[in-house]
Amino acid sequence: MNKQRIVVLGSNSFVISSFLKKIKDRYKLIKITRREINLLNKNSVEKIKKTLKKNDIIIFAAAIAPVKNFEMLNKNLNMCINVYEGIRDIKLKFLINIGSDAVYKDSLKRINENSKTIPNNLHGFMHLMREKILSQLDCKICFTRSTLVYGSGDPHNSYGPNSFTRLAQNKKNLSIFGKGEEIRDHIFVDDIGEILARILEKKCSGVFNLVSSKEKSFLSIAKELSIKYKVKLNSKKRFGPIPHNGIRIFSNKKLKKIMKNYKFMDVLNWININGRIK
Repeated sequence: MNKQRIVVLGSNSFVISSFLKKIKDRYKLIKITRREINLLNKNSVEKIKKTLKKNDIIIFAAAIAPVKNFEMLNKNLNMCINVYEGIRDIKLKFLINIGSDAVYKDSLKRINENSKTIPNNLHGFMHLMREKILSQLDCKICFTRSTLVYGSGDPHNSYGPNSFTRLAQNKKNLSIFGKGEEIRDHIFVDDIGEILARILEKKCSGVFNLVSSKEKSFLSIAKELSIKYKVKLNSKKRFGPIPHNGIRIFSNKKLKKIMKNYKFMDVLNWININGRIK
């Protein structure tokens, strides 16, 4: 029996790395990187049309991130428009869009899938606009919105568990902004892999926040690493207001309905279990 085809646009994405390893033996993966199809080029529309077949499943993870200026915003939107033009006339079985929690308005309460989508930065605006574009397609779509992802293989090395861990395991001192009091949700890349595998299996449509609901302060994460690796923890002066008013927490109540008794990784437990980043 022929395996279901899954076309992965942006197959080098760190966020979906664990997911692709998990499903590689069950599906026929057609991995598309910029080398095969440069989604910024207009000719990518015809290349996508030639690559896709009826009843294919698409994972759309390609992005230039994080978006820091209008040029990057325009490039990301053009990529999505080219993808839309390439797939709109093909009868797809399912599409999973890899998005971001940055689409949501800041809130002191737990954010859920029904919370207001009022981004306060270009990165969030980009992801929201891409969702609006793809929602015009006539197929089942799952819009995933991921919070901060940690784990081995992260290329961005952004402030938080990934950069802290790299510094600590190389015996370099850690620095946090202010008192590191910001509370943030962090999700393990392997948990993302399991979530996406279940969304794929069940063909879940709609919006799902990829969050752990195990929020921690940056201070607690940095402190745990400084103790484990015996490095110093310093404070840097904060310039400007504290991001997200100091808190960015989520409910994963909807996610738990498809995850059942799954136990999400706690970032402090991960640090103590292995916590190494290559």
